[in-house]
Amino acid sequence: MGDEPEPVGSHESIPDSTGPIRRAIEDRGEYLDAVEAIRAGEGPVAIDAERASGFRYSQRAYLIQVFRRGAGSFLFDPPAIGGDLHELGDANGDEWIIHAASQDLTCLREVGIHPTTLFDTELAARLLGMDRVGLGPVVEELLGIHLAKAHSAVDWSTRPLRDEWLEYAALDVELLVDVRDILVQRLDEAGKSEFAAQEFAATLTRDFNPPRSDPWRKMSDLHTVRGQRGLAVARELWIARDEWAQETDIAPGRLVPDKSLAAAARTLPASKRDLAEMKDFNGRASRSQIDRWWAAIERGRTTEELPPIRVPGDALPPIRAWADRNPAAAARIGLARDAIAELAEEFAIPVENLLTPEYLRRVAWAPPEPATPEAIGEALKALGARPWQIALTSQRISDSFSAA
Repeated sequence: MGDEPEPVGSHESIPDSTGPIRRAIEDRGEYLDAVEAIRAGEGPVAIDAERASGFRYSQRAYLIQVFRRGAGSFLFDPPAIGGDLHELGDANGDEWIIHAASQDLTCLREVGIHPTTLFDTELAARLLGMDRVGLGPVVEELLGIHLAKAHSAVDWSTRPLRDEWLEYAALDVELLVDVRDILVQRLDEAGKSEFAAQEFAATLTRDFNPPRSDPWRKMSDLHTVRGQRGLAVARELWIARDEWAQETDIAPGRLVPDKSLAAAARTLPASKRDLAEMKDFNGRASRSQIDRWWAAIERGRTTEELPPIRVPGDALPPIRAWADRNPAAAARIGLARDAIAELAEEFAIPVENLLTPEYLRRVAWAPPEPATPEAIGEALKALGARPWQIALTSQRISDSFSAA
């Protein structure tokens, strides 16, 4: 693979502030011209997306940044272009580089970009045991360049986008190819290239936004609400807020916080006025939409479809309860976790990347019989573990179970 690339000096990689001002491409014709330029470039394509999490209901991309050697960098405004960027997705038959792909793949797929080959620089950094795996620290360690992350939490749905935001966004991709090249060599030297390839392939097959059953049960402070009637009111308030959030494309928590919905469900105000006077019921839409919230409370008060207090599921009990409920499993998980921790230190891979902790808990709770390395490997495979993880861990897990 050749010698490791020399770190790029900051004057070579970070554009001079006196240079041309960055701008986002909003015209579809200009976008198609940029796609042709990207298609004519060479090597992998670095891509990143900026959303408006915490501000908007949707998780759509409000800015997409692309860099390819021989083509340069481009900033695209998906809503202005029309929301369909499948031509950009078709422009690259090579590898896509994304930092923390799990955060961006959903919104990229939404606009028609479906990577088939991936290099995730964050995941690669994890497999190499780097202490900090955020983009800024990785760039600084590998290239010696400090990236200011001052604009990471701004509202990217704002228009027009500010010049300093666009500059920040462009730098997120302009250094990724250099970062990728160094990581490729380090993975090869560490004997972890195949580990990374399997992890990248698994990432591409994952659905990062699966539908949830009873999503209202994820409401914070719901544990303070008592009884089925209170839960019914909480459910109706959550549904009413979610519908209003979708209509207005505003993050639900910015309309009325979870704690306010829970407070209303816990208190069960006797009238609309009592609800309006609740100090704990606040938020930008708590008063302006008081009729909406009161109607939800009344639906919860009168519905005959009362939710159960607890929903049966396949979740395992907390490990602290295993000694009483399944003593043999408690012994197995204690020794197995120690063995996996030792293995993680040996290979300089975080425990959670070496093997998903939930997979280990499940095979410890109900192991195959007999618990041979092969049988444990099959059980881990059925849960979703990758071949490299099974090869490293199944023997250690089997030995731990035998010792237990």
